[in-house]
Amino acid sequence: MKSIMLKLSLRVAIGWALITGLLPGSALGQPIRPAVPVLAGVWKGPLAIPGGSVPIQIVISQPAPNKLIANLDLPAKRLTRLPMSLTFRGDTLVFYAALAESRFVCVASAEGQQLRGVWSQPGLRVPLTLSLAAEGTVAALASSRLAPVATTYHTEQVTLTSQPGNVALAGTLSIPDGAGPFPSMLLLSDMGSHDRDARVGDYRLFGAMAAAFARQGIAVLRLDDRGVGQSGGNGRLATTADLLRDALAGLNYLRLRPSIDPVRTGLLGHGEGGNVALLAAAQPVPPGFVVTLAAAGLPGLELLANQAEPPLSPTDTAQAGAARRGAWAEVQQKAAKLRASGSNAAQVETYLTQQHLKIKSEERKHLAATVKFRRAMLEIISQTANNDQAQAIVVNMLRQRYPNQAPAEARSRAAELITPWSRYYLKFDPQPGLADVQCPVLLLNGAEDAEVNAIANLTALEKGLRNNKQVSARRLAGVNHWFQTPAAELIPNPDGTVDPIISTLMLDTVRDWVQQQGGK
Repeated sequence: MKSIMLKLSLRVAIGWALITGLLPGSALGQPIRPAVPVLAGVWKGPLAIPGGSVPIQIVISQPAPNKLIANLDLPAKRLTRLPMSLTFRGDTLVFYAALAESRFVCVASAEGQQLRGVWSQPGLRVPLTLSLAAEGTVAALASSRLAPVATTYHTEQVTLTSQPGNVALAGTLSIPDGAGPFPSMLLLSDMGSHDRDARVGDYRLFGAMAAAFARQGIAVLRLDDRGVGQSGGNGRLATTADLLRDALAGLNYLRLRPSIDPVRTGLLGHGEGGNVALLAAAQPVPPGFVVTLAAAGLPGLELLANQAEPPLSPTDTAQAGAARRGAWAEVQQKAAKLRASGSNAAQVETYLTQQHLKIKSEERKHLAATVKFRRAMLEIISQTANNDQAQAIVVNMLRQRYPNQAPAEARSRAAELITPWSRYYLKFDPQPGLADVQCPVLLLNGAEDAEVNAIANLTALEKGLRNNKQVSARRLAGVNHWFQTPAAELIPNPDGTVDPIISTLMLDTVRDWVQQQGGK
């Protein structure tokens, strides 16, 4: 038995060495060609999480003799085809899914039917055993035909100049390995100043996008905004028109790269960046394509007026949350008294429903009053050319509405509303230039976006682009403004929180659409 197991282990080791190119085929005197790839297949098993487990599978396909492709599926969470890198360290395999920040370090069992090791991700580290499914090889081969072939890529630090003003913009180019020419895109950030990764806390929208698309053969350039990171200039003084010039400078840089296909070079913009991309598409030399994520179709003043009022401070946010919880606690206490006094279940349920509707009605009234206040404040700024006068009026309005707000905070908020960018954006209307956009356009908005209403803005954009026959539009279910996977579909940490992960639905939609452009 030991000799049989030794032979099996030797065969598995030789198979791995052949796949990774570590052992020549003639090393044992004649070519060795295993009839079935050692690792190609569907590997399945239960992943332990707090309170239970969820099914997990890794699909490994072998499109070429020395090439393996791994993809992660979490069917219970509707996460599919997440690309994984696969590294060999002696007899140890290391799988890494960058989009899920997850790693599986394992070894194969002697008979080659199981992968045994440790799964780790933020907040979770557990043993994991995956077994080769009986239909594994067939499924993996089918997957390799259906899914785009993953590639390796490298990054380059770049600097380019935006005119006028000789503004130096620094960034990172993620480019697939090989000769090319590759399709490419420049990423344009949302309003405000962002680094090249569009980092918000631990979430990096552009960083994750660059890694995902470069692995699928699409080069990606992402830049620090003006005045951020290694880029020059002053973001507080930049207007949407300045951002358009920066976008055109980045587009021209990509088109001159020898490994980039200039015909298939486009722009992908998030929020305001999407509107900048559409402005660029109306220029005499437009991009090859445009992808917008949560772009506005409504005028700037209307969009800003309908956004949620920013919290005054963490203390105010906590107090508001405590007030909501206190109000509902009072309702529950009254319900308990009704039960104690003899009210039946239907009567108590009716009371709870009425109180819930009452609270929701009060919230709607408060939101409507906030929108009315913000619109009035923004209209005053738009109509008052003198900054000192505008700031004084806005400070007074803020102090009256929020009497507990610190005077310095009111002045700071008023100052943000009279910057060159703010004044420009309050007069910005995306509609006039849309008729001149004739390149292919993909419009994507999250159905759960609380900042840019998907229905209103997508409808307006589609109306403005109605003469362009190359427009596709889609609302992505469960997706928010930052295009994150819905929290309900993520594995929770031990404390119940979840780490935000970019929406694979958005990534798949953009990748498939971009690869279809330019006859590809």
